Amino acid sequence: MKTDIILSGVGGQGILSIAATIGTAALQDGLNMKQSEVHGMSQRGGDVSSNMRVSDKPIASDLISKGKADVILSVEPMEALRFVSYLKPDGWLITNSKPFKNIPNYPDIEGIYDEIRKIKNHIIVDADSIAKELKSLRSSNIVMLGAASPFIDMNFESFKNALRAIFGKKGEDIVAKNILALEKGREFTMSKINK
Repeated sequence: MKTDIILSGVGGQGILSIAATIGTAALQDGLNMKQSEVHGMSQRGGDVSSNMRVSDKPIASDLISKGKADVILSVEPMEALRFVSYLKPDGWLITNSKPFKNIPNYPDIEGIYDEIRKIKNHIIVDADSIAKELKSLRSSNIVMLGAASPFIDMNFESFKNALRAIFGKKGEDIVAKNILALEKGREFTMSKINK
C-alpha cells in the first residue's frame, strides 16, 4: 500500500493538524511515513502545504513528483488549483468550497469551481457548514480529512485513534467532536461516490 497526499490551504486553517492526524495514524499502524512542509506567510494568511507519503514499504523521498499524487486535500479552493499538476490522472482532488479571501484580487469563486470540476475525480465539500451543524467550527479541517479518507489507503479507525491521541488532553468533548467531524466528512464523500 502507498498513498501520496498533498495537503494545501492557508495559514490557520488546520493543515498541520490534518498532517499530524495522518502521520500519527500511520505510525500507530506501523506504516512508513515521510512529510515535507512549506509554511508560507502563515501568520498573514499565506499558503501552507505539506507532502505526505505513507507506505508499507520504505520511502526514499519526502517530496511528491508532478503527476504522482494520489490525493490533493485542500481546505481552500484556490489553493487546490495550485497543485493540480501534481495529481495523477486517476487521483482525487478534495477541496473545501469556502474561499479564504486573503488577497484583494481573489479570483471569481465560480471560475475556480469550474476549473476544479474539469478534474475527473473531484469532491467539493462545504466543510464549514458541516462543522457549523456540529457546533464545532474549528473542526472543518477534520471534516476535510474525513472527506478525503476513502482515497487514503489506511484504516479509517486509525484516524479516530490518532484524533484520540492528539486531542485527548483537551478533553473527551473535543475528541468526540473531532471524531464526529471526521465521520461526517467521510459520509459526505461516500454519498457522492456511491450515486
